[in-house]
Amino acid sequence: MLFNGPGKVLAGRREWQTTPFACQCEDSEMMTSSETEAQLVARCREGDREAWDRLFDLHYAPAGRFVFQLSPGFSREDVEEICQETFLAVVGNLRSFKGRSRLQTWIFRIAANKSRDYRQRLQAAKRGGGLAPVSLDAESPDTGLRLDPPSPLPGPDAMLLQAERMAQLGAALEQLGQPCRDIIELRFFGDLSYEEISAELELNSKTVSSRLSKCLDHLEKALNNLCRGKSAPSSV
Repeated sequence: MLFNGPGKVLAGRREWQTTPFACQCEDSEMMTSSETEAQLVARCREGDREAWDRLFDLHYAPAGRFVFQLSPGFSREDVEEICQETFLAVVGNLRSFKGRSRLQTWIFRIAANKSRDYRQRLQAAKRGGGLAPVSLDAESPDTGLRLDPPSPLPGPDAMLLQAERMAQLGAALEQLGQPCRDIIELRFFGDLSYEEISAELELNSKTVSSRLSKCLDHLEKALNNLCRGKSAPSSV
């Protein structure tokens, strides 16, 4: 049965956490000398469990880093849940993959959409109440002690500033039309080349270059409007 292999998704995969989030996504398209990506996809479509395991080994960690770079405000648990949703979608929709782009590019687009949906659910939960706040000074009910582990992260001021900047960037991206969001996310968060974006979006390279330039102008205007407390019109 097909889900014997993709069951790895449901079991949870955390390899993406073992490397720095800031690093660029690895070239996960490296196949063994005896198998191409097309052959791997074909075996997955046939329900080959080993092929699915291979696909997850190649693409789960890069997808996790992509999601985190796309929205650094997400917790590790958030990223893990988004990756679970992403690869469940991969399992259910692999037959729709046409092979016009790299498989990783296709997965990144799914991850970007799942990230956007997840962010909207979080925002809706906050508006509706959400979880009860917990004091940072609260004692553990098990030990009666306060947990204060050392952190390798930047100081609170730097983290707050970074979070505010990324929140502004995310809000500005949401004001752009889908074509602009796609091309910006693939280029700057997915680290794809113009040629790869061209294949994924079915555009020629010159169109990718000109559209990216225009979309970055729209993004800059959206950011400036947010700083001034205005709402920018959607761009396409």
